[in-house]
Amino acid sequence: MTAVLFDLFGVIARHQSPAACARLESTARVSGDAFWKSYWALRQPYDRGDRNGAEYWHTVADALGVRFDEERITELIAADVASWSRVDDAMVEYVRGLADNGVTIGLLSNIPEELAAHYEKHQEWLKLFPVLAFSCRIGHAKPEADAYTWCSTAFGLPPEHILFVDDRRANVEAAEALGMRGHVFTSLAELRPALPRTTG
Repeated sequence: MTAVLFDLFGVIARHQSPAACARLESTARVSGDAFWKSYWALRQPYDRGDRNGAEYWHTVADALGVRFDEERITELIAADVASWSRVDDAMVEYVRGLADNGVTIGLLSNIPEELAAHYEKHQEWLKLFPVLAFSCRIGHAKPEADAYTWCSTAFGLPPEHILFVDDRRANVEAAEALGMRGHVFTSLAELRPALPRTTG
């Protein structure tokens, strides 16, 4: 293993909090399972960059049988970006340690353009990653095989020389199917032994 490819959300950044989810539901004025079913079912084209934020929220509204005007969509985009903006400081420092120790690292994230731009503006540690694969920029989203192939090409390494770290088993299994090593992330304590040659 000569490179480590990290997922972002659920590994270095945190998932949406209950308060953030409640803010989204309140902004949409739709709550419960119906809202989240549409939110997730329609997310992949948005993450892949096939739709922008306004187009995504219009499709969500159509699925819910409601209408979001321009002002509401602006508020929904802001609430959505905020909901994904918390980072795990311990993981950021761990990644920084890996980089300082000469470990080749990359980031592969399913992320829409508005959120990617927010992270680039506010999280300077993204510069630690020589390979930065935002789904909205590369045109492929996990668990699509091309997302992993893009990263392998960007590293200039065969898949078997890459360890992929993600909190979703389906994403890890997709990487393993292409020859990468995989680690299902649960905690930093569980991750450290997977990288025995590092001291980050």
